[in-house]
Amino acid sequence: MSRKCQLTGKTANNAMAVSHSHRRTKKLQEANLQSKRVWWQEGNRWVKLRLSTKAIKTLERKSLSAFAKEAGIDLSRL
Repeated sequence: MSRKCQLTGKTANNAMAVSHSHRRTKKLQEANLQSKRVWWQEGNRWVKLRLSTKAIKTLERKSLSAFAKEAGIDLSRL
């Protein structure tokens, strides 16, 4: 399973690590993903998702159904 947020679609970012002598090497900035059980009101059950921390914060404002509809995800399959 790729390191990708299931609701926002966040993935890793390509970046450079710059040393003290200013040598540049490639590195990946991974998304901060957490496995989270979220209560789905319409389905009346828990859904386990792999979410970024920004998506978890957004879930506190929006409902899970509205957020999943924007992302184009069918929660009944999870």
